[in-house]
Amino acid sequence: MTALAARLLFLLARLFAQLPWPWLLRVADVLAWLWLRLDARESRVARVNLDLAYPELLAHERIERHEAILRTTAHQALETLRLWTRRPQRNLALIHETTGLALFDAALASGRGVIVAAPHYGNWELLNQWLASRTSLAILYRPPESAIGEAFLQRARAAFGDRVTQIRAEGSAIRQVYRRLGAGGVVGILPDQQPKAGDGEFAPFFGVQALTMTLLGRLAHRTGAVVLFAYCERLDTGRHGEPVFALRIEPAPAGIDDADPKRAVAALNAAVEHIARRDPAQYQWTYKRYTLRPPGSGEDNPYRQR
Repeated sequence: MTALAARLLFLLARLFAQLPWPWLLRVADVLAWLWLRLDARESRVARVNLDLAYPELLAHERIERHEAILRTTAHQALETLRLWTRRPQRNLALIHETTGLALFDAALASGRGVIVAAPHYGNWELLNQWLASRTSLAILYRPPESAIGEAFLQRARAAFGDRVTQIRAEGSAIRQVYRRLGAGGVVGILPDQQPKAGDGEFAPFFGVQALTMTLLGRLAHRTGAVVLFAYCERLDTGRHGEPVFALRIEPAPAGIDDADPKRAVAALNAAVEHIARRDPAQYQWTYKRYTLRPPGSGEDNPYRQR
C-alpha cells in the first residue's frame, strides 16, 4: 500500500512539474505570499533564525531578507519537483558554470575515498544528480517520519539506478559508509542537519551554539577520506526562464578530520557558514537549526519561545 501511494504521489508530482516554469514560479510566489500572510511555520522559523544569525540587520533589511528567503524556499521546492521527475540529462544542462572539478577528480583518483559535504544551499538534489553522473556514490539521509514520504524520496532519487545507494543515517547502516570509504568510494552527506542529543557536539554557527554532527569528522579521521564541500548555486535564469546554476567544489578547512570532535565540528560549521553567507536567501533558513541548547546554558528552545 505504501509503495502504491508513493507511486501515485510521484505521478502527480510529475504531471504538476510539467507545467511551464513561469507558471510554476507564479505558484511558488503565491505559496511564499501565503506563508508570509498566514505566518506559517516556514515564515516563523525563518524569522527566528534571522534574529539569531543576523542580529545586526536593520528592521527593513530583516524584512527584505525574510521575504527573499521565503520566495527562494518556495522556488526551490517546485524546482526540486522538476529535477526529480525529469531525465537527469535535462537537469544537468542547467549547470552553466563549474569550479573545482580538478579537486574532485584528484580526490577520486587518490583512492582514499571521498566525503562530499553538501550543505542545504542552492539545490542539493541537482548536486546529487551531477555526482551520480560522474561516479557511483552513497547518499546518507535522514528518513522522513512518513513511510509514504520515504518511499516517495526513494523513487524520486532512483533515476541513476544502482549508481546511487541511499543509506539511512542511523545505527548499523553507518557501517556501510565506513566500508564504502575504506574501498575508495564516494559518500554524500548533508552536514548541517541537527543530530539527536548525544550524537553531536555544540559549536558556533553564525555566532550561536548549534548541536552539530560528529559523524563526518569521525568518518574522515578514521578512514583518511578526502573531504570536499560542494553545492549547486543558483545564478539567474536561462533562455526558457528556468534557473541556471554554478556547480562549486571547495576543499574542506583544516581541522575537519581532527581527532577532537569539538575542533572537527567547529571547522565543519565554519565551512557551512562561509557558503551560506554567499547568498543568505539560498540557504535553508526554514529549518530549525537551533532547537537543542547546550546543557546547563539555561537557554530555551528559541522556536518555542517566540
